[in-house]
Amino acid sequence: MATDYDEPRVKPEDMPANESLEAIQAQRSSTTQTSVIDAEDTDTAEGFDLPGAILEDELTVTVVPVQEDEFTCMSCFLVHHRTQLAREVNGDKYCAECEG
Repeated sequence: MATDYDEPRVKPEDMPANESLEAIQAQRSSTTQTSVIDAEDTDTAEGFDLPGAILEDELTVTVVPVQEDEFTCMSCFLVHHRTQLAREVNGDKYCAECEG
């Protein structure tokens, strides 16, 4: 069945249409609302396992130093090939993406 969201909503008969703000606030304060968070202090992100995650204690990564035909952009700090060099100022090199 289709729902017409533009149709005015009908208020229940037990709610007065012109109830004052003070009356609403008094009613809400008489029934104090508290929120309870069901979490322990020891809960951390380490307690959750993501599907497909690598669960090894140690990852091995080989770090390759910057090659002769590469440079580090002084704006984005990424290593680019020398064909991406846009300008060089006082020995500082900037890539075409940062200059564009």
